[in-house]
Amino acid sequence: MEKIIDENKQGQSLTLEQKEGNTRKLFIESYGCSMNFSDSEIVASIMKDQGFNTTQNLEEADLVLVNTCSIRDKAEQTVRKRLEKYNAVKRDLNPKMKVGVLGCMAERLKTKFLEEEKIVDLVVGPDAYKDLPNLLAEVDEGRDAINVILSKEETYGDISPVRLNSNGVTAFVSITRGCDNMCTFCVVPFTRGRERSRDPQSILEEINDLWSRGFKEITLLGQNVDSYLWYGGGLKKDFVKATDMEKATAVDFAKLLELCAKEQPKMRIRFSTSNPQDLTLDVVETMAKFNNICNHIHLPVQSGSNRILKEMNRLHTREEYFELIDNIRRIIPKCTISHDMIVGFPTETEEDFQDTVSLMEYVKYNFGYMFTYSERPGTMAGRNMEDDVPEPVKKRRLQDIVDLQRQHSEFRTKEFLDTEVEVLIEKESKKSTEQWSGRTSQNIVCVFPKGDFKIGDFVKVKVNNCTSATLIGEGIALSMNN
Repeated sequence: MEKIIDENKQGQSLTLEQKEGNTRKLFIESYGCSMNFSDSEIVASIMKDQGFNTTQNLEEADLVLVNTCSIRDKAEQTVRKRLEKYNAVKRDLNPKMKVGVLGCMAERLKTKFLEEEKIVDLVVGPDAYKDLPNLLAEVDEGRDAINVILSKEETYGDISPVRLNSNGVTAFVSITRGCDNMCTFCVVPFTRGRERSRDPQSILEEINDLWSRGFKEITLLGQNVDSYLWYGGGLKKDFVKATDMEKATAVDFAKLLELCAKEQPKMRIRFSTSNPQDLTLDVVETMAKFNNICNHIHLPVQSGSNRILKEMNRLHTREEYFELIDNIRRIIPKCTISHDMIVGFPTETEEDFQDTVSLMEYVKYNFGYMFTYSERPGTMAGRNMEDDVPEPVKKRRLQDIVDLQRQHSEFRTKEFLDTEVEVLIEKESKKSTEQWSGRTSQNIVCVFPKGDFKIGDFVKVKVNNCTSATLIGEGIALSMNN
């Protein structure tokens, strides 16, 4: 699945400014991709209006919610352990506590959680968060509550998310929900439904609100952002039935990107995640046209073998991917490119794996996210293919590409030595209280002495040194973007 899973964020409990008069306590944890963390902000906003303030103290919570992921077996096992912990607290310390599961895993394991194992009180799918107050009322009256109905319309465009654990500098803005790409390894089409896009006006309003509150960078978020298409509402697949007027006034992703860039010309804009078959050259050309659109594309490929790509139902070939990479490099020479890669997919031979290695050698990605294949129940591969690559072979192949990526990351990062980059300061460096940490337009972390700069500043930095993943430099001056 093309989703960036940040291991450092897994299981974060979220907190926000307390609303006066709210008497109930909400403890909410998130696992999985950026979309899950963004959804937790929507849930917190809904529950804030229902009398709940967030807490990081599990024992005092009236309601405990875990926002879940079904992408990898590891995530499901982690969530199960957390549910055991919640139930132990509920049994021993706080019998009034209610426990609920949100998101993708909720949709997939609804019956198991509620009826067979009886480890939760409510189950809420990714399109049913607005129904939380009604579901909670059911639970308060002693009944189990469930809503995992997938919507054809819900985009949560009318809800202003509460920014949870925010650095006050960067924020996610969700623009699409669901996915129409039926990759055989992926559960998302079954857990999040068909693809639909959010009204561009509501997106611009959210961006303007973030700017007014001091945010300096946004990431447009979706399972497949390049597939964004607004023609007045409805599913992407139904665009063929749209009227001539709806088609003539439709907004695709390249146009949305341009609207956002013009709306706040000093705000940095990123997007994630792209799909090779849907990333059109007009998107890349729009990126090149506007200085505030960041020069980084996360472009999952999953495998370098045409045979395996076909087995995965990826609608692009190795050769088409190379052509796209070449065009990106031609149009935006300084653009960084990252990837997702799966090894050990069913029937993958050593020859298939070497095709992946040679693809990585061709592209020399700046960084990437690499996994062994994990069979997910309910997917096409899970139903129809035997997980036949031995675990030791999977692990060896994974280590091989991790080692290769480390070499490529070092090579790419060194390209920035003795250059000047613009860094948006996000936080204090983990390793030194004397240094700031931020990212360049190319999404590379950069650290430098604090000087007179502060969080939220755009700073020109001279790069003097680097590790394989981090630039090390010195701040020269504020950039023109401040």
